[in-house]
Amino acid sequence: MGAQGTSTIDFGSWPGNNEASIAVTGQAAITALSSAEAFMMSEVSGVHTVNDAKYAALFIALTCTVPSAGTGFTIDARSEYKLTGTFVLRWVWN
Repeated sequence: MGAQGTSTIDFGSWPGNNEASIAVTGQAAITALSSAEAFMMSEVSGVHTVNDAKYAALFIALTCTVPSAGTGFTIDARSEYKLTGTFVLRWVWN
């Protein structure tokens, strides 16, 4: 594995948003041929409980952009529903 970490994604305040994104930067060893992945674990973030995170994972689709060599990648989150607040994301790349 090249690296792993956490980022916080923010859907904003009420009435919320269907989309949010976060840039993962500072990844000097990443290349354009690297693979990146993002996922959620059941953990507290902002006003959201562990149970909120469990269920949010059912409604949030995560994708990562193709990495930018020496820089990082972006995690995009989408939902059919408007969501509010922040959620912790875990990411890895290799």
